[in-house]
Amino acid sequence: MKRRSFVKSTLLTGVTATVLPAMSKATEIASKATEYYELRTYNLKNQEQQKLVEDFLKDTAIPALNHLGVKHVGVFIEMKPEGQTRLFVLIQYNSLAHFSTVTDSFEANPELQAKGSAYLNASAESPAYERIESSLLKAFVHMPHLEAPENKSRIFELRQYQSATEAAGKKKIEMFNDQGEIDVFKRLGFKPVFWGETVIGSQRPNLTYMITFDDLEAKSSHWKAFGSDPEWKKISAVPEYADALLVNKITSTMLVPTAYSQI
Repeated sequence: MKRRSFVKSTLLTGVTATVLPAMSKATEIASKATEYYELRTYNLKNQEQQKLVEDFLKDTAIPALNHLGVKHVGVFIEMKPEGQTRLFVLIQYNSLAHFSTVTDSFEANPELQAKGSAYLNASAESPAYERIESSLLKAFVHMPHLEAPENKSRIFELRQYQSATEAAGKKKIEMFNDQGEIDVFKRLGFKPVFWGETVIGSQRPNLTYMITFDDLEAKSSHWKAFGSDPEWKKISAVPEYADALLVNKITSTMLVPTAYSQI
């Protein structure tokens, strides 16, 4: 009951008369607009920092973001961390206007600031985290909306393809959008969550996407099927789409969702 009262007060306090029209407009165009995603990586030193960040996300940030129209917030830890795990947070926005509205409303809400004070106002001697790496991604045209998987035990793979030039990066995105590469993933049961071009962030130019599996055995079998798929072989055989021309680094991070993750 206290949590419901908090969420209700958040609406009354945080959303001003100037923000409401913007939120209404963002909601109206949500079904047509291309989504944007904020991908945060929290670098943590110890379990105390992890608990502080997770408590803030679970008890304060996620309920408030949901109330402001964010449908899904994913929170993940590394499957096999080297030392203290990093914390990955994926936030879905209906549009750039929605991103701006949510950010402004969150920062202007005194109740949220007070409730999240332990995290937001942590001292320099005992910080809540070491650093946050954050990127803003624009959804691909061929998959403009995030697709949350079935709520059951599963693992996630976060992949990033870096390109040597902007032109090469755009050409790789063209493979997914126009040549049917996303369709191959879906047909083979990878259950993609999102595809996004990094418009602000590190290691640009790059594209990032997330796929999901029941377990590591399923991951192995799916990638084996992908590599031998006739349609994929046809797409990748086109000289202008050769990986050697378009991609110069691939990173893969295996993740496990937290109990309160909405993805």
